[in-house]
Amino acid sequence: MVTVQGKTYARWNNCIQITNSIVDLIITTDVGPRIIRYGFSGQDNELCEVRSTLGLTGGNKWRIYGGHRLWHSPEDRTRTYVPDNSPVAWEEIRNGIKTSQDIEPTTGIWKQMEIRLSPEGTGVHILHRLTNTGVLPVELSAWSITAMAAGGKEVVPQTLKKTGLLPNRVMSLWPYTRLNDSRVCFGEKYIILQQDPKIRQRFKFGTSNEQGWAAYFNHNHLFVKYYHHYPDARYPDFGVSYETFTNSYMLEMETLSPLTLLKPSGIVEHEEKWELFDNVPMPDNNEFEIESALTGIINTLT
Repeated sequence: MVTVQGKTYARWNNCIQITNSIVDLIITTDVGPRIIRYGFSGQDNELCEVRSTLGLTGGNKWRIYGGHRLWHSPEDRTRTYVPDNSPVAWEEIRNGIKTSQDIEPTTGIWKQMEIRLSPEGTGVHILHRLTNTGVLPVELSAWSITAMAAGGKEVVPQTLKKTGLLPNRVMSLWPYTRLNDSRVCFGEKYIILQQDPKIRQRFKFGTSNEQGWAAYFNHNHLFVKYYHHYPDARYPDFGVSYETFTNSYMLEMETLSPLTLLKPSGIVEHEEKWELFDNVPMPDNNEFEIESALTGIINTLT
């Protein structure tokens, strides 16, 4: 059974906890919203908490906070970093809650999330919704960003489609990304990225992740997020549906919806599914060891 109740967490007085006694989520409503916690009940938080910002409210400066958030892409200093430091409206729905932010004054975009927890097991379903309340069309992509706790290892599947003499995948790189970065390993089947608290240098890449999943090993647990990649759709950032970023205190797992020319009153939705598995040791960067760890867990693994 899923229960929804108010809770003080991380110095915010008005958080909402969703739990089924196996796992729990905590969502901020004083700011954000952020899904600021997801983990096995009574155990580690799998999501990042940025300690310097916990409990803060108000002000005109955007804050990272941590956890899971909804943005819209392509990234832009003016439209992307709209402060979300004010209270969030929410209502209870079956097995979860629906959150609604204030309409962004500079973009006219209205952000909503429906967050549901499975009554049994660890499954979470998140529906992200963007509505254009303005008078002009806006081209955008729903951008779902999950900041994971430090110390883990991410695995992103490579596209293995046979295309003969033609390329079969896209990769985007940011100006600060170094291909010889010690944290990344480009394997035959996977791209493996280690979060290292000792390295401050930023690292980011995007890829056409046609398999629609990515995984993160940490705390002897395995976090998996799923989404739908549309092979024939246009995506931002040179055509990628999955992006990942790391620095010294977190690793972000980011999925994107196709680019959409959103007319006034138009809506775009983007879905994710999360799962969490216990007693899964972090493997080395050996792809056979990674394959063994993921077999029977990833439902698209062949």
